[in-house]
Amino acid sequence: MPNALNVWDQLEIWLDRLKRLCVLVGSVALVVLVATFGWLVFGRYVLNQTPTWVEQLALLLICYITFLGAAIGIHEQSHLGVTFLRDALPARIRQALLLLTDLCLAIFGAVMLAACVELFEFGWSTRLPMLNIPESFRTLSAVLCGGLMIVFAGARVLLRGRSLMRGEIYENEKVI
Repeated sequence: MPNALNVWDQLEIWLDRLKRLCVLVGSVALVVLVATFGWLVFGRYVLNQTPTWVEQLALLLICYITFLGAAIGIHEQSHLGVTFLRDALPARIRQALLLLTDLCLAIFGAVMLAACVELFEFGWSTRLPMLNIPESFRTLSAVLCGGLMIVFAGARVLLRGRSLMRGEIYENEKVI
């Protein structure tokens, strides 16, 4: 009988699947963005009739690409940071600082989520020009990013905290 995965391994598998879904959505948005700009150029220079909705759709897609990319950066630990001092410290202290960083990122995600939910609710009655959809669709990308930051950084807090308490080192998505 194959060795069953524990709950921590399953958590990492689900987080990775969620990250891949974010990459897929962001990639599709990028392809649509490129295709719509191709249509803009074709319409403007070949048909001599500029499609006016392209700019608004591009702004909407860029919001999703950016915010999903930021959430993916949290999961992959590729967010901006100054690490030369932290990396020079002993492994246990470094792990504690990484845990603190993840906790700060999760708290930032919670604040972002709360503020963006307010913006989402506020913008529901306003329409995006040319697209005739609620302005909240643009803010939804920030809401999703805040929620994903909580999930990704919060899960890492749990995984790092568990490893730290067991005397293990949690680095690069694996316990060593």
